[in-house]
Amino acid sequence: MAPSTSPESPGTPASRGTPGAAGPEGGGRSGGAPPRTPPKPSWDPRETPRSLPLLRPTIRIRLTLLYGGMFLIAGMLLLTIIYLLAAQALDDASHVSFRILNGEVQPTSDCQGLTGTLPSDVFMQRLSECAEAQRRMALDGLLRRSLLALLGLAVAAFAFGYVMAGRVLSPLGRITRTARQVAGSDLHKRIELEGPDDELKELSDTFDDMLDRLERAFTAQQRFVGNASHELRTPLAINRTLLEVQLADPDASPELQQLAKTLLATNERSEQLVEGLLLLARSENELVDRKPVDLAEVASQAVEQARGEAETKGVELRGVRQPTYVQGNGVLLERVALNLVQNAVRYNLRAGGWVSVSTEAQPGQAVLSVENTGPVVPAYEVDNLFEPFRRLRTERTGSDKGVGLGLSIVRSVARAHGGAVSAVPREDGGLVMRVTLPL
Repeated sequence: MAPSTSPESPGTPASRGTPGAAGPEGGGRSGGAPPRTPPKPSWDPRETPRSLPLLRPTIRIRLTLLYGGMFLIAGMLLLTIIYLLAAQALDDASHVSFRILNGEVQPTSDCQGLTGTLPSDVFMQRLSECAEAQRRMALDGLLRRSLLALLGLAVAAFAFGYVMAGRVLSPLGRITRTARQVAGSDLHKRIELEGPDDELKELSDTFDDMLDRLERAFTAQQRFVGNASHELRTPLAINRTLLEVQLADPDASPELQQLAKTLLATNERSEQLVEGLLLLARSENELVDRKPVDLAEVASQAVEQARGEAETKGVELRGVRQPTYVQGNGVLLERVALNLVQNAVRYNLRAGGWVSVSTEAQPGQAVLSVENTGPVVPAYEVDNLFEPFRRLRTERTGSDKGVGLGLSIVRSVARAHGGAVSAVPREDGGLVMRVTLPL
């Protein structure tokens, strides 16, 4: 908080005429004492860490209780099984291996060596061998049963652990799915995880706060670009009107006419740049209002709009466009097709070039392909073509073929529709551009 005293209150040092508070007419500083420094604020702007309760149901405590309980239950089950098996083994080993009838020894099936009338030393030796054999058989049976019990208990423990791990880690799956949706330019998604106030809940809340800040930042950026583009339209329109009026003046000198034409071309280029920036700002986020759009119709409209320029440059337009319907914005998709076709026409051969525009439906997606002849494009330069104001072998705008935003707009619109765009160089020169959109 700020100090409670203020210069206007009667109890302040200024009102009591403290040294250093008055001006030259008020006596100045007495005895040349240095001026008093203002008091430091007593508040700390740093955020105080949230206190963690001692009995907070954290993931560590829950996992400790879970796995400790599982080990305890497994140990009790294993101890019980071993006890039962050992009791059965002792019962098997305690059976008498012979019986005496009419003074003769008759062995059981487990001990055939004890038969007839035997001397005492021989009888004791064979009896010992028989007991040893029974003990080995009991131990072998105990080992086999213990291994089978351990195997069954291990399978049950793994199954139970898998189910419990899935329940514990299910919030992480929800966080991952939300992050994947956000990565697809959908900044409106939130996790909003419910449950105990543990580390996963804290991670989810932190992630939601980060998404809020990112959404505000992206929204502010797009708003700024949109406002700047709108504000730049007015002076550019005024300049264009003045230049057109000057060109229409029959009394203007040839030098002035040439200057006006040059300035008009520069002004038109600036208008295209502003329009491209505005469209780029509009197409960054995922679309909310979607309608069925025939991708073949959109591509045909783009081909018709670029046909005049293609005939001027001697470029042949061809291709097969199959009806393919997607959910999206028809105006933005038409701009995608137009930008691709215009780029393919402008960056083409001087003679004998062609551009193939085709659409087709594939399993789960629609594909718009624009293939053209042209100069050889190195594979390492393909990714740079989708950056704003980048062209092949040039980083800034410097030609009359566009303003350097065409492919950037294509990528942004494709992402806003949940699709993607890719470029593959042709061996003979030119590119194959493919825009894939989900059906």
